[in-house]
Amino acid sequence: MRFVIVGYGRVGARTARVLNEEGHDVVVIENNETKIERAREAGFEVVEGDGSNESVLRRAGIEDATAVGGLTGDPNVNFAACMVGAEFGCRTVMRISEDYRQEIYEQYADDVDDVVYPERLGAAGAKTALLGGNFNAIGDLTEQLRLSTVTIPEDSPVVGEKVADVDLGEDGIVYAHGRAREAMTIPLPGTKIEAGDQLALVTERDALDGVRTALLGG
Repeated sequence: MRFVIVGYGRVGARTARVLNEEGHDVVVIENNETKIERAREAGFEVVEGDGSNESVLRRAGIEDATAVGGLTGDPNVNFAACMVGAEFGCRTVMRISEDYRQEIYEQYADDVDDVVYPERLGAAGAKTALLGGNFNAIGDLTEQLRLSTVTIPEDSPVVGEKVADVDLGEDGIVYAHGRAREAMTIPLPGTKIEAGDQLALVTERDALDGVRTALLGG
């Protein structure tokens, strides 16, 4: 599958790398010279220009892309890129800052397939650390689903496993990983779990005890 990533900052670079390591075709759109050089050094095809511009997106092959990710720090650029992508039948994902007002979020959410808040992953990890526990339910996503974080102890049965191989069955999924002193983010396919790592989870509300046992042992 072909993916167009608009923006090669922290979020865009990590996302591009994960997709690439999973065998997908990734093209990056960037207008910052330093980031352009960094992306090319990493082996990515780079289209220089404004990711909100349709002609630039066409040069990146938006017509044949499976999805477009507007992942810059500017939600206006991200939204414009997604709107162009939608015209070509792409799945659209845009980054937004968590401090945007609810009505602004709803406006974006109605028009794109998914909205992501990178800051939220870091906040989840920070709350786990502040509470001092190793398994915390951060909050409700729906009536059935919970957002939780876990700090992996030395005797956890998943130490040494790849994050992608952690199997919680139908009870939940691991959607982010972080090492000590690092923000949680999308794990690379080969990332192995170490003691002290943090995992962010989406779990069935009634399955927290089972998930806790699977990750912490006992």
